Amino acid sequence: MERVNYAEIVHRCFRCGYCKYPSDYSELNCPSYAKYRFETYFSGGRMWLIRAWVNGDLEWSNHLGEIIYSCSTCKNCVESCVFKFSDQIVDVLMAARSDMVERSLVPSKVIEFFNNIAKVGNPWGENPRKRTEWAEGKYYRGNEYLLFAGCVASYDTRARKALKALMELLEIGDVDFGVMEDERCEGNEVLVMGEFGLFEELAGHNIRKFREYGVGRILTPDPHAYNAFRNYYPRLGGEFEVIHHSQLILALMMNGNLKPSGLDGKATYHDPCFLGRWNGIYSEPRRILEMIPGLRFVEMRRNRNNAFCCGGGSGNFYTDYLGGRNSPARIRVIEASEIADILVTSCPACLMMLEDAKKSEGLDIEIKDLAEVVLECLKS
Repeated sequence: MERVNYAEIVHRCFRCGYCKYPSDYSELNCPSYAKYRFETYFSGGRMWLIRAWVNGDLEWSNHLGEIIYSCSTCKNCVESCVFKFSDQIVDVLMAARSDMVERSLVPSKVIEFFNNIAKVGNPWGENPRKRTEWAEGKYYRGNEYLLFAGCVASYDTRARKALKALMELLEIGDVDFGVMEDERCEGNEVLVMGEFGLFEELAGHNIRKFREYGVGRILTPDPHAYNAFRNYYPRLGGEFEVIHHSQLILALMMNGNLKPSGLDGKATYHDPCFLGRWNGIYSEPRRILEMIPGLRFVEMRRNRNNAFCCGGGSGNFYTDYLGGRNSPARIRVIEASEIADILVTSCPACLMMLEDAKKSEGLDIEIKDLAEVVLECLKS
């Protein structure tokens, strides 16, 4: 992947602190700063740490590595930065991480993440044969859509339930789809964590497989996979039509293939960062919820481009640098529980993070994927 010359950019950050906040500066919106409350944990602080490391004024340490990798690449900083280089903030971080990877200067949890994906194609080191157990033999045979689940939905128990709900919805909606028998990680987290070489290997493998299978349209419930396929695979010659499941579900509801009946309750929506800030998909999930009879949709204080990240991005769902007390996911479910009894999202990683946070906080709020909500309406 092309690497930004971050040494020419990093010194321009004044550490003004705007990147800590949403657009109205009402509360802390950087997930790692909200958890740790140290200046080194927001984008401006990291930029200065990176600058000091590049200039030789700061030795690399495991603690420095953990600070650099605690960033979930949620792009709140990109939205809030007032300088002209705002679009390059995350690119700077990715490039610095890439240099650390090349020098073998990354924390042990990050090394485990990379090694597991390189060896068996998923972050947990699980048997790759388990990846498509949920598919029940519905494998891709030149179907209209390739359903690409992604790592989290394939292996996490909670996220897999949402994946099964999506598959059932597609069957009800008469969608022609199939699943790759040998699906492998798409590499989005590997990329944003700075292992550019491994990303190119994963992307190259997947592009060859997609072509062998004759894939034209890729459907995925995973915004991380959506992001890689849409924004980075084309740079490596992988041009495919990519659709997020929220987009297809909305289309199926609008054309009458899915006709949800009423559902009682008050729901709010959590914007996944790689769906919202990275790819601009905000309206489709909300339109789905607003189309369900009886369901009252309400917004959290922080929503759309000002949404508060759950803390799972950039591999943090595995490395867990943003877990524990005061974690972004706990902050988010508390915020949701104040106004709704159902918290809906459209990302397997967010679903996993928010479900765990709900249990840790002992909150009485349901955490659901969009597909699960629509399926429940169809069955009620």
